[in-house]
Amino acid sequence: MATAHHDFEKGLKARALFKVHDKVMSDDLVQDTFMKTWSYLVKGGKIDMMKAFLYHVLNNLIIDEYRRHKTNSLEVLLEKGFEPASDHSRIFEILDGKATILLIQLLPDKYQKVVRMRYIQDLSLDEIAVLTGETKNAVAVQLHRGLKKLRDLYEHRF
Repeated sequence: MATAHHDFEKGLKARALFKVHDKVMSDDLVQDTFMKTWSYLVKGGKIDMMKAFLYHVLNNLIIDEYRRHKTNSLEVLLEKGFEPASDHSRIFEILDGKATILLIQLLPDKYQKVVRMRYIQDLSLDEIAVLTGETKNAVAVQLHRGLKKLRDLYEHRF
């Protein structure tokens, strides 16, 4: 479990921070992910692909957090010390990335699924193949075609 923590903590934290936009909350979600995984292993559970399992647990915790999430007004955020960012180049990078993520939703389902797994969840081709039940080659072809369609969508929209 220590090896899994060392290998996957950074990616899990990045994923959680991307989804909840709160550093403390993302750190807590990642810690809960490892705790739940440890509890599962202690109870005799078997994990074939640790990385896929950890991301699955994290995604479920994020969904639970979304369901509990309450909106904050701008005044409350400002009182807590929130200050809008002023780094324009970083804002453009974030917006460009978010635009691409939104465009993924326009892909056909079979391509959308593998592109999300590969580039948002950072899973390997082998892990995606196991999760989808397809061959590694089929996943690679779907990923290649999905990226081509995504590139076309991006160029057409922007």
